[in-house]
Amino acid sequence: MASDLTGVDAQMLRVYERRGLLTPERTEGGTRRYSERDIDRIGRIVMYLDAGLNLAGIARVLTLELESDQLRDQVRELGGVPRHDR
Repeated sequence: MASDLTGVDAQMLRVYERRGLLTPERTEGGTRRYSERDIDRIGRIVMYLDAGLNLAGIARVLTLELESDQLRDQVRELGGVPRHDR
């Protein structure tokens, strides 16, 4: 299903998972369950690949995005307005 939604074949989805780019939930039987968030992330991975990044570079970018989001949340908790939101 995720492959149909994203245009990425199942083998590549497994590569992304092995590289730590995706962590889909699993059923008791081991079937991968991709969330809407996972589908969005696959779209971003494809966008970065199209822009010329390799999987290691994409992993770094995704980590930096997460850190940035966490910092924005901290600024909001402290009563500030992150620059990105201005």
